Amino acid sequence: MLKISQTGIPNHSVTLKLEGRVVGPWVEELRRICEPLIGEQRELKLDLADVSYVDAAGVVALIGLKSRRVRLKNCSPFVEEQLRNQGG
Repeated sequence: MLKISQTGIPNHSVTLKLEGRVVGPWVEELRRICEPLIGEQRELKLDLADVSYVDAAGVVALIGLKSRRVRLKNCSPFVEEQLRNQGG
């Protein structure tokens, strides 16, 4: 299960707070939510403080988002290591 909540300043920046596990069908849901925000050229940040686990597909998605100038913040050491091991 992954909970995604949005905060931010209209027409400026958006932070998506993720809570839970970035796995399975939730990876595609995260992409689906991020895509229009990236397309609007808004600054997008993902707050990963409450993410407990990221599967391989989730790691690929997060690295892909990061390469598109999405800022990943508050990663746990475990999630940071997962991203680092995959070249992120």
